[in-house]
Amino acid sequence: MEKSEDYKELQALALSQLRSGQSLTGKGGAFAPLLKEFIESALKAEMDVHLDESERKQGNKKNGKGVKTLKTSSGTITIETPQDRLSNFEPQLVKKRETVLAENLAPQIISLYGRGLSFRDISKHIEEMYDMEISHATLSEITERVIPQVKEWQNRPLESLYTIVWMDAMHYKVRSEGTVVTRAVYNILALNKAGFKELIGMYISESEGANFWLTVLTDLKARGVKDILIACTDNLNGFSEAILSVFPKTEVQSCIIHQIRNSLKYVLHKDKKEFMSDLKLVYKAVNKDQAEVELVNLEIKWGKKYSLVIKSWNNNWYKLSTYFQYDVLIRKLIYTTNAVEGFHRQVRKVTKTKGAFTSDMALLKLIYLTVENISQHWKNAVKDWSLVLQQFYIKYGDRIKLDL
Repeated sequence: MEKSEDYKELQALALSQLRSGQSLTGKGGAFAPLLKEFIESALKAEMDVHLDESERKQGNKKNGKGVKTLKTSSGTITIETPQDRLSNFEPQLVKKRETVLAENLAPQIISLYGRGLSFRDISKHIEEMYDMEISHATLSEITERVIPQVKEWQNRPLESLYTIVWMDAMHYKVRSEGTVVTRAVYNILALNKAGFKELIGMYISESEGANFWLTVLTDLKARGVKDILIACTDNLNGFSEAILSVFPKTEVQSCIIHQIRNSLKYVLHKDKKEFMSDLKLVYKAVNKDQAEVELVNLEIKWGKKYSLVIKSWNNNWYKLSTYFQYDVLIRKLIYTTNAVEGFHRQVRKVTKTKGAFTSDMALLKLIYLTVENISQHWKNAVKDWSLVLQQFYIKYGDRIKLDL
């Protein structure tokens, strides 16, 4: 197709601006009118395809042109849009009622939003970069496009086996029916058979409790999980029972660090250093037998003064001591929920400036986008995974099917 004289003039202007170092995308830049020419030509071609023989038999034909203002990364442009008599033409390049060229700006807006920028900051950034203004309503509409992806991701099929899962919850403020309420976001971080991290579940509830964790675990099973080798949890009451009711073969390891923190709440400040020195002999013992000897010694020395603390260690010992049956490589992975807590710290770096979220979905939407960014760093398997996997295979046998 022969280019119009106007198009040739725009090309010459663009070449001149490039040679002089001027911006093609700012005010007076050549890219905006070039884009206008391209869009109008493309829409005209779409209309020609639309008005096929079938449409013409129905009496449909061209019916003048409309005018639309579009916001793009090259500034605001006004384009002429072809119209048809029956008004059933649905353009694809620039859809009806579309005022922002989404394919041009939406990915960047969503990326900025996923890094924790507010709508005000995003709007300011775009204005500085592209000399155009975008309203908060438009920004909200663009970020809302992520919602179907969130729902699809939450319900995606999972692998049948995960070797280790860490389970913990974060808490946020959300506006609901005119008041601010607390929401618990349940996260399940897992290691698959290849040793790669994956967030396999993200759920939201009014509060954290074993009953909702049971719902979470049931959903994981419905999505394809048949077996979990080891589950690492905090010390929430009923958590172990909830896990074993859905995955009865799973070994449960309660977080040693959580147990220590809870214990120190009830130890006088002047005793903490000495108490911790004695307690380390328990959880850093070379094996379970030695750990139980040290636990008895701890009780003999501190039992009268801190009976509640010692009772807690004794009552929870069956789920605190699971890690002793493994080599040091596996012990480091499971004795604490630090893996999922580290993930939570990364999420909070993005969400910490948000205050109360406008809705549950607004909260999930931002966390989902944050997970997308964080997971880019989960491209490598856990260190020495081949050795870890061999130990799992020796212990669990047919529950792990290796390609040998």
